[in-house]
Amino acid sequence: MGELVLVRHGQANSAAQDEDGYDRLSDLGHQQARWLGDWLRTHDAPFDRVLTGSLRRHRETLAAMGDMGAQPEVDARLNELDYFNLTQAHAARNGTSPTTPENFVHHITDVMTAWQRAEIQGNESYLSFESRVAEMLTIAARPGRRVLCVTSGGVIGMMARHLLDLDIARMAHLLVPIRNCSIHRVMVLPEAQILSGFNATPHLDTPDRLHARTEY
Repeated sequence: MGELVLVRHGQANSAAQDEDGYDRLSDLGHQQARWLGDWLRTHDAPFDRVLTGSLRRHRETLAAMGDMGAQPEVDARLNELDYFNLTQAHAARNGTSPTTPENFVHHITDVMTAWQRAEIQGNESYLSFESRVAEMLTIAARPGRRVLCVTSGGVIGMMARHLLDLDIARMAHLLVPIRNCSIHRVMVLPEAQILSGFNATPHLDTPDRLHARTEY
């Protein structure tokens, strides 16, 4: 049996208004990643293969995590969907105001649905994103191998969509609670890939670290 371990990056610059501004870890994000690395070395590492997206927040997360047992490989297919531009395209098309915490679930569902229908587009089409994530799932999920991937919530959600055959609305809902530096597991058997863990943060579950369990 193999295992694919997916990690969402640490907390980034959540006050940003565009992708470039968002794409760096906060001080807390660096600390979340250090705690995660310590926990993984005790309970999971070493891994046979370590993959990371090419975004700054991915690379900073993996660097703060430390040695995971294999030389890191950078693969842009693990990069996040283009949410800032998709949100702007959705607002321009529908005349909607920017999302707020109160309407985020409704908003992200509307954005993902419009993107899937090709009513809006950011830097890539929905079909392109879906295809590259499916390709990475095939590459990373190998029987007999333990693989670590540092990526983003949208990629994790799309992999779950493939594994669980979710419709786009349910996939969008799945994105909402994904925590920074959370752990997600895929059991890899010769005949199947099975989602076996979702959104775990055991490295943040002690009383003195509960403040560090963040989604944004």
